[in-house]
Amino acid sequence: MEYLLVTLITILVSVLAITLQVFFHSPISPDPLQLPPSPPFFTPNNHLQRVIKLGEGMLKQPEDVFIDQKGVLYTATRDGWIKRLHKNGTLENWKKIHNKNTLLGLIITKSGDLIVCDTEEGLIKVSEDGEVTALATHLNGENITFADDLAEASDGSLYFSVASTKFGLHNWHLDFLEAKPHGQLLRYDPSTKETTLVLDGLGFANGVAVSSDEEFLVVCESWKFRCLKYWLKEERRGKVEIFIDNLPGSPDNIKVAPDGSFWVALLELTSSRMKFVHSSKAIKHVLATFPKLFEQISAVEKGSMVMNVGSDGRIIKMLDDPNGKVVSFVTSVLEFEGNLYLGSLKNDFIGKLPLETVL
Repeated sequence: MEYLLVTLITILVSVLAITLQVFFHSPISPDPLQLPPSPPFFTPNNHLQRVIKLGEGMLKQPEDVFIDQKGVLYTATRDGWIKRLHKNGTLENWKKIHNKNTLLGLIITKSGDLIVCDTEEGLIKVSEDGEVTALATHLNGENITFADDLAEASDGSLYFSVASTKFGLHNWHLDFLEAKPHGQLLRYDPSTKETTLVLDGLGFANGVAVSSDEEFLVVCESWKFRCLKYWLKEERRGKVEIFIDNLPGSPDNIKVAPDGSFWVALLELTSSRMKFVHSSKAIKHVLATFPKLFEQISAVEKGSMVMNVGSDGRIIKMLDDPNGKVVSFVTSVLEFEGNLYLGSLKNDFIGKLPLETVL
């Protein structure tokens, strides 16, 4: 009897300790989040299982890809490298930025400089000779953290996203669990070297792309499962409207296709398990306090999906590898010369998919 009593007391104390840990030391103050319903218009097609693996084993989680006018592919890896894949298949360790896992979206500007988002430093410029310069590091006296993706306008302006002003890259899931809008869209003017706020209150601001006619730009809101259109020209300038919403996954990076449409990478964050998570603040607190549990429940690394969307916001096609058999956790998709190039935060290669194989 005494042993049973001691056991019960021990259990009660443990439960109380865990409860106090969860509710008084939780890093989030969550809101409910309504996930979009499963799309009736799409069934898995396994098209992404046809990818050709470029640089396999030599690229550590290449999150984004960009190809310059000469056909040279650039990517930033988790070990702080900017690497280049030449048209002849040669992979070059081009520039070591640092030893941190903080490099995300990147582009080559019209002047030939590489600009990369650093989640601790803001925007970083790397010239052709390898010189590294910090560009946008502060907004109104505050450090810019979690710079995520960017796009260049014809006047040289750089529009870039800040995924969250509260949480960082390595605890991005807390922003998703909290479901409060901490994201921003910023603009860096290279002529004045000033950074200004374009949009605030975004739900994990992610991919950014300027339309081919430069009438508008699109910015993705990952945990709102939608992309916004921000008008850039004439009487509509500054106005915001929904470009596409109720997506079957969380939109990550977005790129303009040669025909003026857009390619969007979608993350698997709409499973039935995640819908259950977002139905309860208590469960959110538990997952925020014990991140390993979130890793077990989330399916973000287990599949991949990309989507082609017209400039009118209508879905043209969707391609996937639903179980991640060949490629998973795809975070970016770029079309170039009849092929798609896929970046990922899990794979050790760039995926190349000839579009003729999926038409």
